[in-house]
Amino acid sequence: MRTILVVGGGYAGFYTAWKLEKKLRRDEARIIVVDPRPYMTYQPFLPEVLAGSVEARHAAVSLRRHLRRSTIVAGSVVAIDHARRTVTVRPAEGPEFAIEYDIVAVTAGAVTRKLAVPGVAEQAIGLKHVEEAVAIRDRLLTAFDRASALPPGPRRQALLTATFVGGGFSGVEGFAELLSLASALVRSYPELDPAELNFHLVEAGKRILPEVSEEPGKWVVRSLEKRGARVHLGATLVSALDGHVVLSTGEEFDSELIVWTVGNAANPMVRSHTDLPIDRRGMLVVRSDLRVGTEDAPIPDAWGAGDDAAVPDLAAGRPGATTVPNAQHAVRQGKLLAKNIAAALRGREPKPYVHHSLGTVATLGLGRGIFQYRGLVIKGFPAWLMHRGYHVLAVPSWERKVRVFAIWLTAAVFGRDIVSLASVQDPRRAFVTGGEPLEARAEPPGYRARSE
Repeated sequence: MRTILVVGGGYAGFYTAWKLEKKLRRDEARIIVVDPRPYMTYQPFLPEVLAGSVEARHAAVSLRRHLRRSTIVAGSVVAIDHARRTVTVRPAEGPEFAIEYDIVAVTAGAVTRKLAVPGVAEQAIGLKHVEEAVAIRDRLLTAFDRASALPPGPRRQALLTATFVGGGFSGVEGFAELLSLASALVRSYPELDPAELNFHLVEAGKRILPEVSEEPGKWVVRSLEKRGARVHLGATLVSALDGHVVLSTGEEFDSELIVWTVGNAANPMVRSHTDLPIDRRGMLVVRSDLRVGTEDAPIPDAWGAGDDAAVPDLAAGRPGATTVPNAQHAVRQGKLLAKNIAAALRGREPKPYVHHSLGTVATLGLGRGIFQYRGLVIKGFPAWLMHRGYHVLAVPSWERKVRVFAIWLTAAVFGRDIVSLASVQDPRRAFVTGGEPLEARAEPPGYRARSE
């Protein structure tokens, strides 16, 4: 019985393993999935987790619960030696160890692209994982509580200021959802004036949402600005030291919350620690049928898909075009990858990946959205309903669909929950300090924060 090793349990990896379990007999292959997290993050729900419209755990799909026939290894693959059919795994605790395989599916995913901007590493939060979305939400809610007890002034102004850097889908959706939450939240704080809210979206390019055409992108900017946001186009973040934001345009302001959504970078393991072929961007070289290698020289028993693979985009009609790294492609590539691996095991030819876009849809806050399919553009409430309808159908498993839909119905009746649980990020403080607030400045002797 052959061993199929799936590197990464994100979109592409989860769907590869999930579909392989359905397509292969128990005696055909053993499936191993290696990932440091015990769940697959449904990333399109992160903006709604951030806004409290989706419960955090419902945006995470348990690997062990849904991959019942696979062996789940909790750790990170730090090297792939395909010549020897071996990967090196680094667990959270204990020494590194090797796992041998017969077939490897590299679906490790991309990582958040970081730039050497002073203060970003110390101040900013990303928006790629559930934990980050929860932290952003709790940071905003805690800031409102702190600001409500302060007189008007620079510190109160900083607490009510949020800055998102990056105007792609992740940044715009997260920014719009947080703005929607803050606008609703301020009504519960009579001490605060809605005019005190300062939300800044910083984008280096001349437009946001490059996935949609120019006019819908301009409409989104106008929509955000009507709601009180500031959209800085053609601007970059120069510094964020101590929460003091400096833009390339010369504007400066203090911001309690800084969210970094500048885009993806090549996975370091794929870029530097594998003998499989990579391109100049550090992406895995993949054929149209998802086998690693070129059309003329495939690498035996090596497959790749998702954000870490340069999959040829046959639907684009342009030589050299590759699929963009998004959820729509990762899910479909994962499903096809499972079919192709099963076909290869049974002596059949794998099929090429061809996917024509179904359009793009984005949430812009509660009751607001935008959808585009070629020349068709739908704005506002209908697009928001399309966004929710599409994603509740797309999230894997009926269990997750029902849970998410139930939360939406509850929120429609009772509104969003506005309780902050920021203290869970530092659970020992109350125990050590005897109930002293999280904001206490003096740390007790012998106390070590979780971040240490």
